[in-house]
Amino acid sequence: MNAIPSLLTDHLDIWTSAETEKKSGRGRTGGNGVNVYGIQKLRELILELAVRGKLVPQDPNDEPAGELLKRIQAEKAKLVAEGKIKKDKPLPPISDEEKLFELPQEWEWTTLASISLINPRNNAEDNSSTSFVSMAMIGAKFNSSHEQETRFWKEIKQGFTHFAEGDIGVAKITPCFENSKACIFSGLLNGIGAGTTELHIVRVINKTLAPRYVLAYLKSPKFLLMGETKMTGTAGQKRLPKEFVESNPFPLPPVAEQHRIVAKVDELMALCDQLETQHINATEAHEKLVNHLLGILTQSQSAGDFNANWQRIAAHFHTLFTTEASIDALKQTLLQLTVMGKLVPQDPNDEPASELLKRIQAEKARLVAEGKIKKDRPMPPITNEEKPFELPQGWEWVRLDELGVTQTGTTPPSKDRENFGCHIPFIGPGDIKNGEIDYSGEGLSEIGLSKGRLIGKDSVLMVCIGGSIGKHAVNDRDVTCNQQINTLTPYLPVSVKYVYWAMSTISFQGAVIGQSGGSATPIINKQKWSSIPIPLPTFAEQHRIVAKIDELMTLCDQLKSAIAQASQLQKKLADGVVEQAIAS
Repeated sequence: MNAIPSLLTDHLDIWTSAETEKKSGRGRTGGNGVNVYGIQKLRELILELAVRGKLVPQDPNDEPAGELLKRIQAEKAKLVAEGKIKKDKPLPPISDEEKLFELPQEWEWTTLASISLINPRNNAEDNSSTSFVSMAMIGAKFNSSHEQETRFWKEIKQGFTHFAEGDIGVAKITPCFENSKACIFSGLLNGIGAGTTELHIVRVINKTLAPRYVLAYLKSPKFLLMGETKMTGTAGQKRLPKEFVESNPFPLPPVAEQHRIVAKVDELMALCDQLETQHINATEAHEKLVNHLLGILTQSQSAGDFNANWQRIAAHFHTLFTTEASIDALKQTLLQLTVMGKLVPQDPNDEPASELLKRIQAEKARLVAEGKIKKDRPMPPITNEEKPFELPQGWEWVRLDELGVTQTGTTPPSKDRENFGCHIPFIGPGDIKNGEIDYSGEGLSEIGLSKGRLIGKDSVLMVCIGGSIGKHAVNDRDVTCNQQINTLTPYLPVSVKYVYWAMSTISFQGAVIGQSGGSATPIINKQKWSSIPIPLPTFAEQHRIVAKIDELMTLCDQLKSAIAQASQLQKKLADGVVEQAIAS
């Protein structure tokens, strides 16, 4: 017992350094969007120690839990005799194999069915004002409260779960159960309410238990892990059976110790909240500082300003770029500097982009003359308002359409699409991930190809609809694609890799979103997409840029990978400390 406080406090570096979770889904992250993984593990540890009798010292003067059991049984017998509740079906004794850990002296193993009421019903006047609580109104942290709406009892007495003031509710459906959604109902209108059917309710009998101790048990890692194995139903609709809540072994402390445990849990959870707030505030401040300094870098007016600003960042590089988010911000800044002509020096001996444009136009005219492409309608000149920044001498602003052949994919009938291994891969938005193309899906037969559009290798494919809008990649083989993808096959001489990186910048991605309209499902058609302006460097500088940005992106990815590995190590350390405490 003496080692427990130090176990909690001596490892604060582990609790606060473990990776911050920003993903929803399976696991006990609390469903709040942002939780520091280590602090979430600390919360789990506190609850597990609480129900094992390791959080506060025992007091030999406390009334033993065995005596408390007798009083509860007497209370239940009285309610049965008064006709207020039905007599329980006898449960078999808890076997030694079912006892999950050794209890302190004066504690007892029992079940919630033996010491409380499970899923009771309420009686009230139809026109009584009562509380309605949906699942969305229930929190996941130990100290979370619940929201409520006012309803007449007649509106909610049928088809909903009943509860009363002081009852404990625990979610029974996945993923709410795994995410530890549970609460104590309080502040109910006229003391009663009803709500989501996806709850099991535990009602304490005449204040014989501390409800928040029961809540700690229902939120403890062991109960949640055991409950997951007992859930029934299909994926996405699994539910915790009532029988598990009723009969799972429940560690019962003396009632006085229950209250001491709850007080200590509240104290430690408040500490966790403080640590989490400090960590999140520090993380947000760090991100703001990084973004501010990188913003100054892109706003540099001259080469001298740029070099001075970069030196300030470089002097604190290992302090600033310590998170995956900061590395992503650095990558975006490097890409933006690329298309602003600030990443590599210009060479006055390079052929200017205006001459390159003439050669591109000559190549386009040749393809038109040979009947390989159609002659486009001329695009309007690029206005000053469309130019987001100034370009170096020798560069030119051009519309995307001027750099190559733009197309939108089509979707041939399913009978002409088969498993991969056929004539030509058929690419959809889901096949473009992390700048790469997955070719393992459907393909087109020769008949399908005649109804589709061939996209030659070394083209840029960009998703132009929905949540994946802006994702893009370069194909290393001939493909076809569906109508949710726009493509650009650059004329010679244009570096497709330079075009790919230019399309990755904040300025270009912002233009895609800006042209996609304000609907719930963003979409940009080929005409708007192909008219987006893009900076065109000299041909020689395109290659210097690609070589430098490839080098820098590789270094950023290596640094990001090292940060991710360190974060995973911190998570393992946090897990290990929890396992050590539970096993001790």
